[in-house]
Amino acid sequence: MRVGVPRETWPGENRVALIPSAIAILKKAGLDVVVEQDAGAAAGFPSSTYTAAGATVSPRAEVFSTADIILQVRSVPPEAGRLRRALAQVGVTAFSMELMPRITRAQSMDALSSMATIAGYKGVLMGADHLPRMFPMLMTAAGTLAAARVFIVGVGVAGLQAIATARRLGARVEAYDVRPAVKEQVQSLGARFVEMPLETADSEDKGGYAKAQDESFYRRQRELMLKVVAGSDVVITTALIPGQKAPTLVTKEMVEGMAPGSVVVDLAAERGGNCELTRPDEVVVHNGVTILGPSNLPAMVPNHASQMYSKNITTFLSHLLGKDGGTKAALELDLSDEITRETLLTRDGDVVHARVKDLLGAGTRA
Repeated sequence: MRVGVPRETWPGENRVALIPSAIAILKKAGLDVVVEQDAGAAAGFPSSTYTAAGATVSPRAEVFSTADIILQVRSVPPEAGRLRRALAQVGVTAFSMELMPRITRAQSMDALSSMATIAGYKGVLMGADHLPRMFPMLMTAAGTLAAARVFIVGVGVAGLQAIATARRLGARVEAYDVRPAVKEQVQSLGARFVEMPLETADSEDKGGYAKAQDESFYRRQRELMLKVVAGSDVVITTALIPGQKAPTLVTKEMVEGMAPGSVVVDLAAERGGNCELTRPDEVVVHNGVTILGPSNLPAMVPNHASQMYSKNITTFLSHLLGKDGGTKAALELDLSDEITRETLLTRDGDVVHARVKDLLGAGTRA
């Protein structure tokens, strides 16, 4: 079997699905690897490093025409027609790393958590870069500079990394999440957890993600957050609900209550944003407050993001191959296994993932 790694064509995507050091793992499993010319160049991995690791470097058309398995960061729909077997005749078996279940066995395959770590780190740096003041408190001969006040909304993986990064930069950090169970995690990183008198007993699903609430809950939450947001120099929002539009948590009124020069970094911009004024991949200035809506922060740190994603996807591929590795003529899918079943997106031309099928409409064809 042959694994193909094309260069990403999604606008602004600088990551690569497989880094050179991972090739030895796949070759040991009996797999050949073909990589498109310059596939890893934007992430700091020139083609020569792939050749040295034992891969074949080829033009794009050859990658798609000869590979049995394609590894990508972002799959662009037109590429499906370039797979070795035409979708109309046989159908492509597609897996989504985004659908990885949050269970202990799958932690090393959890690409969402890996990329959220990168996003939380980079989001803080963007906020610090746009803030017209320094993050740390400094006592100098020219006077004392007060520490910047940073408020993190949403304490998942991205939020926790944002807290840690802002603290390392010397900011005073507060954080809030609808899930009260994260309070100890916030405090363990040296931040203050913002308490809000809201009913949150049903705020977390079995996978550990925040659950969507009704509009009355979000309205009350926004009222309570107003004062905290107004007193912050930087607000970083990370709240996402799987499969749904991001909830609006920071309103225009809140932004207008912030001091001129303050910054909002909306890490949920790709899903519609947590801030009412966010525009994806644009810088909005409203009443002197800067609102940033980066939609793909991991692509801005492509070297380490690729390293982490490559580990996630090669571990997942090894899981699919099973103990026999690449000696099998084809992948033998064990749908009784939760990891395999929950990440399987399409098979034999059909969308087979129940949640995705519901979103697209019953009977959707791949």
